[in-house]
Amino acid sequence: MKLKKRKKSSRMHGRKMGTHGGGARVKRKKSGSKGGVGMAGSGKRGDQKKTLIYKKYGNKYFGKQGITSRKTQKKKENKINLQQIEANIDNYGKKTAKGWEIDLRDYKILGTGEIKNKLIISAKSASKSAIEKVKKAGGEIILSEKVKKQEIKKKKKD
Repeated sequence: MKLKKRKKSSRMHGRKMGTHGGGARVKRKKSGSKGGVGMAGSGKRGDQKKTLIYKKYGNKYFGKQGITSRKTQKKKENKINLQQIEANIDNYGKKTAKGWEIDLRDYKILGTGEIKNKLIISAKSASKSAIEKVKKAGGEIILSEKVKKQEIKKKKKD
């Protein structure tokens, strides 16, 4: 009676023993050796698949696209055009004796569009064209950034 049997891999490593008793080599191969399905294996060592990928997906599959650096991130501040304010004036503000009072303290006001009403807008910041258009219509834009800067200057002087 044999007590200890050696593993097949240690027994079958001689000459002409590449299959280890599994028949033809093809029978032992699974999907891992064939390269998988679809886009599998298209990563670091996927050079053999590049031609297929270019045909199916075009040249935009490999490499980086779009903004890749932190310095060039899109500005995420809230912006609104005068055109939008004028179209939805009932939602944004109240009508008073002075004109339409609109509170958009978290927004930057941009100058696209025409104004017919007298607007008094309190905003974070505004473009030059927006300020000019609102003044032309008889209104004004009150900027919170300028107010803060003026307060800081006054405190420094005192």
